[in-house]
Amino acid sequence: MLELAVLKKKAVDLLCQLIETQSFSSEEDKTADIIFKFLTDHGATAHRQDNNVWSIHPNFDANKKTILLNSHHDTVKFGSSWTYDPLKATIEGDKLVGLGSNDAGASAVSLLAAYINFLNEDLPYNLIVAITAEEESSGQLNVASILPNLPKIDLGIVGEPTQMDMAIAERGLVVMDITVKGKTGHAARNEGVNAIYEAIEVMNWLRTYQFERVSDMLGPVKMTVTQIEAGKQHNVVPDECRLVVDCRVNELYSNQEVVDIVASCLPKAEVKARSLRLNSSRISENHPIVQKGIELGCMTYGSPTMSDQAMMNFETVKMGPGDSARSHTPDEYIYLSEIEHGIERYTSLLKDFTF
Repeated sequence: MLELAVLKKKAVDLLCQLIETQSFSSEEDKTADIIFKFLTDHGATAHRQDNNVWSIHPNFDANKKTILLNSHHDTVKFGSSWTYDPLKATIEGDKLVGLGSNDAGASAVSLLAAYINFLNEDLPYNLIVAITAEEESSGQLNVASILPNLPKIDLGIVGEPTQMDMAIAERGLVVMDITVKGKTGHAARNEGVNAIYEAIEVMNWLRTYQFERVSDMLGPVKMTVTQIEAGKQHNVVPDECRLVVDCRVNELYSNQEVVDIVASCLPKAEVKARSLRLNSSRISENHPIVQKGIELGCMTYGSPTMSDQAMMNFETVKMGPGDSARSHTPDEYIYLSEIEHGIERYTSLLKDFTF
């Protein structure tokens, strides 16, 4: 077994490699190569499907429960306001700057290090690590695409920047396209039914409606009109107004329930969900993994940001090194001490864990 100090250094070296290898969402083939090699170089059996890489602990026992360690290795595209080279790993003291360093490279390498640490141990549960693709774009070839190939999962630990606290609830997302109908007419003669004016009533309802169930962790369901489109020429009353609504769902509703409520309250509008798959999640504070996290000093909270937890139909917690506020920002960074802390806490969480 490698010394933990050696694993920490290897994790940082791996993160530097990943930063310096472009891995925009759906273009992660080269970082998948690197992760596959890291696993095999350290004695693990690695598997790959598309740009998703995973390994199953060699002492797998179908009679035991299974824990999945998951994070992602894709990144968003960088903007022009970076002052560092985003595809260069720049270390300044304790600080490592580079695209994907915080979201979620640090979590990925820390989980890989924790997995390698337990590779030769006989655990009271099965352990799988999967570093997956297309999280940032919620693409079809993300973690959900490999779950059917894995054994039944009983618990997931999803690596995202949470300062190594535990997000035990996470908002879901449903995007709705709402079409409000009117009737065309000549603007000069006050003819027709203006779909824009009809849509004002709809928008006011969307802005003021309050869903009945309010979460103690995540608060109320939140709807926001984010796009509006209507009209083709200045002198024709538009007969259609199209709205896009971003809806962040708490764990007390399914996405389908929310869409059904909106549709029933807006009978004059056509309401369509683009997708229902990004549902909210929650794990009980009494779950053994949460209780052990609390014993180790983890705070628990509800996360407003979405992750691959939305793709998982089993209980999950979200935790990882770094700070969500740094994600998708210019000059994204992670502290090396945060990676060390991440490896230590993941290892402590999994050591002698039973459920």
